[in-house]
Amino acid sequence: MESNREVFETYNKDVYRTCYYMVHDAADAEDLCQEVFITVFRSDWQCIDYLKSWIMKITVNACLNHLKRRRSLQHKLADNLHLFQGKGVAKSVEGLVEQKETSQEWVVYLSRLPVKIRAVLTLRYMHDFSLAEVSEALSIPLGTTKSRLHKGLKLMKNVLLEAGMPEEAWKGEPYEATGRCTQASIK
Repeated sequence: MESNREVFETYNKDVYRTCYYMVHDAADAEDLCQEVFITVFRSDWQCIDYLKSWIMKITVNACLNHLKRRRSLQHKLADNLHLFQGKGVAKSVEGLVEQKETSQEWVVYLSRLPVKIRAVLTLRYMHDFSLAEVSEALSIPLGTTKSRLHKGLKLMKNVLLEAGMPEEAWKGEPYEATGRCTQASIK
């Protein structure tokens, strides 16, 4: 039987990477990673059959909740912007470093996608989850998972074309449409 430490060491990198891909902020990703493992360790995780899927589900839900809170805060700030006008806010060094970290092309491309679609693509392609595992982790029907994956690939095609990336560079990505892996282009 695994200990908490072994579980943390086994899944820490996957949880952090998922958080970072979804929230695009290193500090928030670290906080969310801690939150996920606190939730895991307070639960009876030893009884869970598919531990990685279960932990990834907790991770995605924590990220979605964080993004909802952040969006709500941004709306509140935008509504009260008139209170802050005239006061210039200088970017902190930490903010500039985080901005540089997120300037990597793939992060930028992924960030242009809606959160629900980003979650499906992240689990499918970053963690090699099957469509059934993605569906289970996000608590959505398999058909919805397939639809979001298909829509995500179409949106990513548009993002890549807008960025000037040649079509040959992203053709042939694996796409699991019917439960078996086939080769398809992002069309």
